[in-house]
Amino acid sequence: MFLPTTRKELDDRGIDRLDVILVTGDTYIDSPFMGVSLIGRVLEDNGFTVGIIAQPDTDSDRDISRLGEPRLFWGITGGAVDSMVANYTATKKRRKQDDYTPGGENTRRPDRAVIVYTNLVRRFFKSTVPIVLGGIEASLRRIAHYDFWSNKVRRSILFDAKADYLLFGMAHAGIVELARALNNPLKTDNRLETMPEDTQDPVTQIAGLGYIAKTPKGIELPAYEAVTRDKALYIQSFKTFYDNTDPMHARPLSQAHGDRFLVLNPPAPFSTTQEMDQIHDLDFQRDVHPYYRAQGHVRAMDTIRFSIPTHYGCYGECNFCAITVHQGRTVRWRSIDSIIAEAKKMTRDKDFKGYIFDLGGPTANMYGFECEKKLKKGACSHRRCLFPTPCPALSPDHGPQMALLDEISRLAGVKKIFLNSGIRHDLILMDKQKGQAYLKQVISDHVSGQMKLAPEHCAPGVLALMGKPDTDSLVAFKHRFDRICNTLNKKQYLTYYLIAAHPGCTMREMNELKAFTRNELHITPEQVQIFTPTPSTFSTLMYYTGIDPFAMVPVFVEKDPRAKEKQKQIVTRNAEGRTRETPRQRQNQSKFSGPGKKGRYRKK
Repeated sequence: MFLPTTRKELDDRGIDRLDVILVTGDTYIDSPFMGVSLIGRVLEDNGFTVGIIAQPDTDSDRDISRLGEPRLFWGITGGAVDSMVANYTATKKRRKQDDYTPGGENTRRPDRAVIVYTNLVRRFFKSTVPIVLGGIEASLRRIAHYDFWSNKVRRSILFDAKADYLLFGMAHAGIVELARALNNPLKTDNRLETMPEDTQDPVTQIAGLGYIAKTPKGIELPAYEAVTRDKALYIQSFKTFYDNTDPMHARPLSQAHGDRFLVLNPPAPFSTTQEMDQIHDLDFQRDVHPYYRAQGHVRAMDTIRFSIPTHYGCYGECNFCAITVHQGRTVRWRSIDSIIAEAKKMTRDKDFKGYIFDLGGPTANMYGFECEKKLKKGACSHRRCLFPTPCPALSPDHGPQMALLDEISRLAGVKKIFLNSGIRHDLILMDKQKGQAYLKQVISDHVSGQMKLAPEHCAPGVLALMGKPDTDSLVAFKHRFDRICNTLNKKQYLTYYLIAAHPGCTMREMNELKAFTRNELHITPEQVQIFTPTPSTFSTLMYYTGIDPFAMVPVFVEKDPRAKEKQKQIVTRNAEGRTRETPRQRQNQSKFSGPGKKGRYRKK
């Protein structure tokens, strides 16, 4: 049974007033891949009545009022993707398609959806119950942040939306604690030991929660007004923020916005395997709600309906990726029994044809192993797990995923399992015991012609700024992949995700990439994206400030949309000639002498 989205559903279930109403920028897909559905199911499993309003009309109360006013709180999310990323390309052109909207036409998701929906609620429900922000858009915009689309530093979204609370990260536990605290202010089970004893409001003690206060708590970041004026202070603020994203050693943060303070409690503890199993065992329908299904086909269903999430988090920490700030850099996973149970349930679906489209997480082959030191003491502050070289303390073991693939492959009704969420090739090379066998298993049984890798670039200076490994491991992996394919007599290929116009990248580096893909990879790439500066990443920090925040030296940043397109075209074109550089490009290149220490650029 779906969570209710119409008044008739409430009447049929004898519900007069819901405890919680969730509002989302996506259509309502009842799937564990959709954060709003997962949060709704978790609340329902803990005894709260929950309704969902998807993509409401923002010009009237037709949609926002149809379920009435909730008893405890409104939950607002922009959807599975930041609304500005969903609505605009990297060159700020309006996107015509939206995979999360019935019919596929991008006409239902407003820009800055979290702010628009919060204003919509307040417009038609004066002095209403608390409004709580969540999801990726709220999570990544929780502090003062650079916004690419307006080209300025914006306030915390909690201030701009004029909401009451913000739950960042995955929020599985926090949302239940919040509902309990609002339902019974005298009782809550997840109070932070680091908060002052005289704090009276139990809500403000919930881990993973942001709120507005009159006084600061914990580490005080440079004020919003200060970081808008001083890029050095902005860098300092972001680095302190990033250093406090691990729940095992993070401290509360606060940041002045005028005469009030944003307060961010430390992140919630990571979910345990048992907790993840319980969540994914809930009664997801794995379909679009009939009310919205009648409005047209939802393209996202083509990929997520018969896919299974196995783990959260990623210790790759690529500088352009926001997973660290949202899901965390500690990988945690479901049990094999839980995943097999979900696969069995999938095989009983009348539309299941035997193919599991994806079995994975942010990176497919991070399932089932983590650094034991990190699990006990939290992420290291002095180095990363995989960059610039893999940490010896991380011992990759592909055995758990190999066993999982074997078990599910033996299920009646399963013909093939694909790993479409991507493979981290350097982890396979690190695994001396099972890496070769794992790769052979994947090539033999779990690739549909192409395996996806994400090297992103080849120029050492750009890779260093991206936080990606050098090309030696990629070339070594390709040779191993080709040998196994020849041994198995399989016609399989590698496809590569590449990025143009990342900070540090000029026409020179794109010509290097063109030569590398032609001479070493023997391809003309099609999967080339122009870098999009999304909130709360180190790459976006570089884009805005023009500074490498690690070496604190200037770095070239391409901001001309036409030049960005030219960077992409260098790699994707079939012609052999080079793209001519503009005078501006030649002038910018003359300011930088090439890779300095650790491949970063030095100003002359």
